[in-house]
Amino acid sequence: MGNAVCIGAQWGDEGKGRIVDRLSERADLVVRFHGGNNAGHTVVVDGATTILHIVPSGVLHPGKICVIGAGCVIDPEVLLQEMEMLAARKLLTDAKRLVISDEAHVILPFHKRIDKAREAQRGAGKLGTTGRGIGPAYEDKAARRGMRMHHIIDRAKVPEIVRQGAMYANSMLEAVGAEAYRGDEIEEMIARTRAHGEQLKPFVDDAGELVAEAAAAGKRILFEGAQGALLDLDHGTYPYVTSSNCLAGHASVGAGVGPQLLGRVVGVAKAYATRVGEGPFPTELADPLGSQLRDRGGEYGATTGRPRRCGWLDLVALRYATRLNGITDLALTKLDVLAGFGELRVCVAYEIDGQRVERFPHDVTVLGRAQPVYETFAAFGEVPDRPRALGDLPAPARDYATAIASRLGVRLSILAAGPGRGQEIVLEDPLA
Repeated sequence: MGNAVCIGAQWGDEGKGRIVDRLSERADLVVRFHGGNNAGHTVVVDGATTILHIVPSGVLHPGKICVIGAGCVIDPEVLLQEMEMLAARKLLTDAKRLVISDEAHVILPFHKRIDKAREAQRGAGKLGTTGRGIGPAYEDKAARRGMRMHHIIDRAKVPEIVRQGAMYANSMLEAVGAEAYRGDEIEEMIARTRAHGEQLKPFVDDAGELVAEAAAAGKRILFEGAQGALLDLDHGTYPYVTSSNCLAGHASVGAGVGPQLLGRVVGVAKAYATRVGEGPFPTELADPLGSQLRDRGGEYGATTGRPRRCGWLDLVALRYATRLNGITDLALTKLDVLAGFGELRVCVAYEIDGQRVERFPHDVTVLGRAQPVYETFAAFGEVPDRPRALGDLPAPARDYATAIASRLGVRLSILAAGPGRGQEIVLEDPLA
């Protein structure tokens, strides 16, 4: 078939953008299937860094069709800014290369105000939201009062949806003691939303039909996920999760095609673990070693700039993510960051209330009591900047990577030894 789904196998920030960029060389279409601009996919090419929040990471390859699927929520202003940035850098000059699903939902200004007001009200119980309005937009979608892209490009439909949405938002804002929208602000929002719709209209289409037709014509399709399996709304560390489904199975729903088109599943994982925001993290290193890992790995959020919490690799969590997604291929990133760290540790089980546990708990209060049971791996020295084969790596680094894939029961397909395009070894091509 030659199709694949690329998803995060941890708590996000695994390096999906750079893996999607690499895989896009062989893909014809790259389809982002969920989430919004709470994502920050970083791609480094020839020393130039591009951070993408909503446009698919295949955009840096000329001629690739980039699709924003129905499962996404779109902030028009952010998307237009991203498109302008890409056009200025000559990375998106052909309008036909970007297609936005007419079924995708729209993030409006009141979604962001609600998001921030609620998080402020939670105080010590905050969830760690990015404040981008993602959750409230998905709430309106589920409550069947949201605005879709086919609405925003219809000037006649915008006023009623915005007014009704703003009035409902005001009731929630007032309930948490936040500032409600005035009438003149709502009218200004209508005018701005209409203007955004006019600008985006040429890009809006039936994205699902486009993807289906491309598949029927034998084109290779790469489905791009955001966040990570452990942040999935249904199966992640609830309530410390995102507001959409991050798993591979959702790619068909979010893209608007049947699951028979999905192909192989590439799970992207760091050689260690990170988490941003709140929630349990059994292998977290709240010590100088964790700080060293953060600094060496540049572990600061691409979207928020927040420092990420860092820790050892957690195989209990990775086994869980492998089952949830049906991962067939492992893309292991940031192996180079562990060079020179001394003896490495990998969590293979938890101890919870005196019992050894090898399954990932669903209750975060139970997970919060988990103490990691570690196995150790030999230290390794410097990793080559641009390795071409597994044999180019120090033997202990090879052993570490292959052991992880073996423990998960998947094939090791990509091994990244640096942040840039070309700093990876492709052992198996998931799109072949």
